[in-house]
Amino acid sequence: MLNFLKDFETKLGIKITCSQETEPLGTAGPLALARDKLIDDSGEPFFVLNSDVISEYPLKEMIEFHKNHGGEASIMVTKVDEPSKYGVVVMEESTGQVDKFVEKPKLFVGNKINAGIYLLNPSVLDRIELRPTSIEKEVFPKIASEKKLYAMVLPGFWMDIGQPRDYIAGMRLYLDSLRRKSSSKLASGSQIVGNVIVDETAKIGEGCLIGPDVAIGPGCVIEQGVRLKSCTIMRGVRVKKHACVSSSIAGWHSTVGQWGSS
Repeated sequence: MLNFLKDFETKLGIKITCSQETEPLGTAGPLALARDKLIDDSGEPFFVLNSDVISEYPLKEMIEFHKNHGGEASIMVTKVDEPSKYGVVVMEESTGQVDKFVEKPKLFVGNKINAGIYLLNPSVLDRIELRPTSIEKEVFPKIASEKKLYAMVLPGFWMDIGQPRDYIAGMRLYLDSLRRKSSSKLASGSQIVGNVIVDETAKIGEGCLIGPDVAIGPGCVIEQGVRLKSCTIMRGVRVKKHACVSSSIAGWHSTVGQWGSS
């Protein structure tokens, strides 16, 4: 992961600073651990993003929302069909002020859940001890009780992709979002069906059928006659002749054998 981040430092021309836990500290403890890296003289708020979530990120709009309400913290919420599976955020619709959190409610109290995207004033760090602790269950309810926590409804798609099966579903949502935006990132051609993204360094042989919902990473080699659908082919993978990969993730630098299927 550190090597991956270094690649992006160069690619994007930015500075990435890492704070590494030697023991798990929950969802709030790591912020206390990284306190010196998060606070500067500006007093500006900072974003906290869950890394196992995929969505569209309206960060500029969130900054505007945060400045307008004048509270201590902002969270993004997303609407779900079955709120009884989640912790529901109960909020004032007109202002976004969060009233309380209800974990897996048996009775309907709302359909908005925490989307894992936060914008916090530096003062929030004063509420967090350097120990394993939960920002959702310990820190946010306290801020909400003081009427200083506000929620903004996330537009577009959202999904927790912490599990491999969910990763494939999340990729499908992302590719569909690219299609709606008429993005130039999507591949086209006689071998492509539906939404497909292919790294420019990947090589695809003749007679292949790719898609729908496929992502092909850097340095991949897709030999002739291969069928790919609903799958992610990660960096450096070789898929040999006439193989079929469906509803799968092919891990880094692996090989799918000739006439093989997964």
